[in-house]
Order: sequence, then structure tokens, then C-alpha cells
Amino acid sequence: MNNRTIEKLRRRFIAISMMALFLAMFFIGGSIWLANFVVTRNTIRAYLNSIVDDEGNLLRPDLEESFEDDIPFDELMIANMRDTSGFWVINYDVDGTPLRISGVYNKAREQYLVDVSTSIDTSEEGYGRSGKIFYKSVITPEGQVVAFMDATAESNALARLLYIAFIVCTSGLAVTYILVVHFSHLVVASEVENAEKQKDFITNASHELKTPLAVIRANTEMSQMLNGEDEWSQSTMKQIDHLNGLIQNLVMISKAQELEDKTELSQIDVSSVVESSTKTFEPVAAQEGLALTTNIVPEVSMKADASKIMQLTTILVDNAIKYCDEGGSVKVDLIQPRKGSVKLTVINSYKDGGNVDYNKFFDRFYREDKSHNIDKGGYGIGLSIADNICRQYNGSIKAFWKNGEISFICFLN
Repeated sequence: MNNRTIEKLRRRFIAISMMALFLAMFFIGGSIWLANFVVTRNTIRAYLNSIVDDEGNLLRPDLEESFEDDIPFDELMIANMRDTSGFWVINYDVDGTPLRISGVYNKAREQYLVDVSTSIDTSEEGYGRSGKIFYKSVITPEGQVVAFMDATAESNALARLLYIAFIVCTSGLAVTYILVVHFSHLVVASEVENAEKQKDFITNASHELKTPLAVIRANTEMSQMLNGEDEWSQSTMKQIDHLNGLIQNLVMISKAQELEDKTELSQIDVSSVVESSTKTFEPVAAQEGLALTTNIVPEVSMKADASKIMQLTTILVDNAIKYCDEGGSVKVDLIQPRKGSVKLTVINSYKDGGNVDYNKFFDRFYREDKSHNIDKGGYGIGLSIADNICRQYNGSIKAFWKNGEISFICFLN
């Protein structure tokens, strides 16, 4: 894991932390507001019921009742609005003509109250509202009774609560963001330390392994000179070459991670890079008796490092040729799904790929051959490097098998 990957991990940690906090605060704030909304609505309805039952003659509660210690829960969840809200009741005859108005209101506004009442559809029983005026309509044998209540104070209180919750949550998110960004470096500090230790281990191990391998090679060559070459010495030399190649690949991975931190991206012609990389394998494919074809859309471009695109193409084409069926074909396709993105597909014949777990192909040191036979010359890290390159460009690589062909599809953004 290089510094760029660790930085992406840190940013992802910040994003996930802030999203989790936002959802938690949204849930808490929303729940509080919703609970107040439900309590206020139930209170208004209970108040309207009282107005209808008392026919507009609501009285102030006794002081002893107001200061009771033990209040039932259902009454606790219904606030007392008798002293804070204006209300009025209009009685209608069977023809819908207003008979009288009662309640607590300004007498000078009586005509206004009648006009408000007539503008509201109260033809059916039930609760309703118009703006901040709530009402309840009840049908009686004498006609109809409609109780009205001015809930301006209650509506303003709900709006006030919503604004306060928004300000508090926004301020809390801002403060938390600053703290998370500051402490996020501590979260990834262990990853930075592990990455440095991994680089040091690979470097030191490669140097330590080179010396005994050189001695083994020298001793084997001397044995071949003295006693002649046999199958045992050939096998030893083959294993030495394989180990040397593996060491070189491990060093290459370590250096690639270091170079990635220093690489500056620029707009490149991906088509020409992929085409030139593929052409170098034409003699190899011809020697193996394989058909190598390309379908590369010209002038495909993106912001990237040309050496990385070349390395990705080389890994995939080399892998396709190595594991292609005898007399089969290898195809390289390149298109640009949208501006700034690239889709690279490498396909090769692979008739025995129906029961293969392709998800493991990109694990480091994984090879489908369980015996780890090295006749193909692979080390099981090429596709892992290809996967790492795709991730560097916020992309992905997938392997699919269909109709006797395996396809490696890369998306780069």
C-alpha cells in the first residue's frame, strides 16, 4: 500500500464518518421534530374536541389542577393551549346559515372570522386546516358545529424547532469534520508504518536472497562442468531462475508503489500506447501459433501515466498468450465509453474455463494450477499488478468466461 492509496483510504474514512454522523443527526433531529409535530397535532385535535364539547365556553384550569405533581402520561403529551391560542365556534342551521359565534376572540374581528369560516370546506365531519387555522366540523340534528383554532404560535414553535435543529446539526457537522480531518492521520498512521515496513522487508529480503541463490547457481554450474549436465542440475537451475524472477517482480512491485507517489498525470493518447504495446507480442503469438487481433478505436485519450497503461496492456496480453488454448486466438479491444474514461478488453480462447473461480485471479501469488507448475513462467502476481493499476485510476478489472473464451475487462476513469 503506497502513500496515494493510504491518502485515498484516509479520505474514505472521513467521508464514511461524516456520512454516518449526518445520518445519525438527521435521524435524531428528525425524530425530535416529528415527535413534536405529532404531539402538537394531537394537542390541537384534543383542544378542538374540548371546544366542541364545551360549545366554546372553555374555562381556565384551576390553579390546583395546574400544579399537580402526578400528571398522567397521556395528559403530559398534550400541552395546555387554553391561554395561548384564540378559538371560536360557529353554529350553523340545517341550511348552512351561521347562527352564532362564541369563543375567545376579538369582537371587532367577528366578520373576518365568518369570512374565514366560509372560505373553508366544512361540509363533512372531521378535522382540517387552512394555513395556520385548524378546525373540526361536527354534524348535529340542529345543523352543524364548526370549531376553529388559531395555531399560529404552535406552527411558529415547530418552525423554530426545525431551524434550531438545522443550525445545531450544521454546526455540529462542521466541528466534527474539523476534528475527524485532524485525527484521521492517527487512524492511518499504522497503515503508513506497515507500508514502510513492507517496503523495507521486500528490499532487505531481495538482497538477502540474491547471495545464496548466486552461490547455489555457481555450485550447480561447477557441478555441471565437473560431472556433466543431468536432469537434477537442470531442475536446480530452473528453480534458481524462477526464484530470481520472483525476486525481481517483488522489487518491481515495491518500486512501482514508490514511483506512483511521484508520478504526475498528463493527457495521453491511450490508443497509440495500447497499439504499440500489443504489437510487441505479434512475434510471440505467431511463434505459439495464435491469432492476435486488435480492435482499437483511434484517438482514445485520458489523463494518465503512459508507462502504467503500457504495463497494464503488457500484463494482460502476455497472460492471454500464455494461457490461450493451442491454436486459439487473442483479441485486444479498446473503446472510450465516455470522455475521460477507457475500457480495455483482452480476450483469449480458454475452453476449460467453465468451472473456474475468477474472483481469485487478482489475488497476489494465486495461480489456477494448484500444483504451481512453472512451465508457463508465471509468478501469480501479474494480474494483481493489473488490478492495482486499475484501482489507481478509480477503475476496476473483472474476468468473465463465456462460450470458450475468457475476457479481462478493465475500466479506467
